[in-house]
Amino acid sequence: MSSEPIKFAYWVPNVSGGLVVSDIEQRTSWDIDYNRKLAQIAEQSGFEYALTQIRFIAGYGAEYQHESVSFSHALLAATSHLKVIAAILPGPWDPVLVAKQIATIDILTAGRVAVNIVSGWFKGEFVSIGQPWLEHDERYRRSEEFIDVLKGIWTTDNFSYKGDFYRINNFSLKPKPLQDPHPEIFQGGSSRAARDMAAMVSDWYFTNGNTVEGIKAQIDDIKAKAAAHKHPVKIGINAFIIARDTEEEAKAVLAEIIDKANPEAVNAFGHEAKQAGASSPEREGNWAKSTFEDLVQYNDGFKTNLIGTPLQIAERIVALKAVGVDLILSGFLHFQEEVAYFGEKVLPLVRELEEQKIALAA
Repeated sequence: MSSEPIKFAYWVPNVSGGLVVSDIEQRTSWDIDYNRKLAQIAEQSGFEYALTQIRFIAGYGAEYQHESVSFSHALLAATSHLKVIAAILPGPWDPVLVAKQIATIDILTAGRVAVNIVSGWFKGEFVSIGQPWLEHDERYRRSEEFIDVLKGIWTTDNFSYKGDFYRINNFSLKPKPLQDPHPEIFQGGSSRAARDMAAMVSDWYFTNGNTVEGIKAQIDDIKAKAAAHKHPVKIGINAFIIARDTEEEAKAVLAEIIDKANPEAVNAFGHEAKQAGASSPEREGNWAKSTFEDLVQYNDGFKTNLIGTPLQIAERIVALKAVGVDLILSGFLHFQEEVAYFGEKVLPLVRELEEQKIALAA
C-alpha cells in the first residue's frame, strides 16, 4: 500500500439538481454563493481537490449549468490552497484555447488549477450544439490528441503537431503555466479505450463507483498498460458518501433516496448512459452494467459503499487504497454540512488507519 495519504476531491454542484436523481430534499445549491462557501469548508476539512462539471444540456434535474472553467476560477479566487479541476469537453473546446485559459488561471492562482478531459457520452448534447458525434473509440482518440496538444503547448516553444483532429504550426505559448511540468490532467471512463488512453497520456484516471474487487481489476489492467508505456498514472474513484452516527441512519438515508427516485428521469438518463456504455467495442463502458438503483446516483456512487458510520467508511476507504486507489471523488446529499462532518469525523480515522497499516508493513 502506498505511503502517500489518500486524497479527497468533491463534485462541485455547479449544475442544478444535486448529485442524485431523486425527489429527496437536497440542501445543496448550484449558485455561486453556496459554492464559494462549500469550497472554503472543503478546504478547511482536508479536501485537496474540487471537480467542476460540464454540461450544455441535461435532464434529470440538471437543467441549469454554470460553465466549468469560469466557475472553477471563481472558486479558486475564494480559496487559498484547494486545487480545482475544470471539466473540458473536446469538440466544443479547442485545445489551444484551453491551454491559454488554463495557463492564465494557473498563474493567477499560484498553480492551483487542473483539467478533466471528458470524452463525451451524450449524443443529444453534441447534436444540439452542432458538434459532430464520433464513434466511441474515436472520441477517446480525439481526447488523446487533445491532451498531446495541451502538453506540447504547455511545455514546448515552437510547438507543431499534425494529428487527425488537431493541427498546430510552430506555436509558442507565453506565458506558460507555473506548474511543472504542466497542470495535472485528469480523465474519466471505464471502457478499454479509456484505460488505454489514460495509460499513455493522462496523469489521473477517474472511474465510476465500484466494489473493491471491481476497481482492483480495472487498476491492475491500467497499471500494467501504463508500465508498458513507462507512464505513471494515478487512480480516482467516484463515491457517494453517506456518513451518519449509526449504520441504521445511513442505510435509511440511502433507502429514502432510492424510494423517492424519479423513475422517468432515472430511466431517461439510463437509456442514454447505457447506449454510451454499450457503444464501446467490448460493450464495457461506463454504466454498461448499472441497475436502476445504481443510476439514481449518476456516477454509480452507491456501488463504492461508503455508506455507514465514520469508522466503517474509513475502513472501506483504506481497503480501496490498498488495491491502488489514490483519490476518492465524493458526492454528498447536503454538501456543506456533510463535507464538514466528513472532515471532522471520517478523515481523522482514515489518517489513523493509514498510519497503522504503514506501521504494520514496516
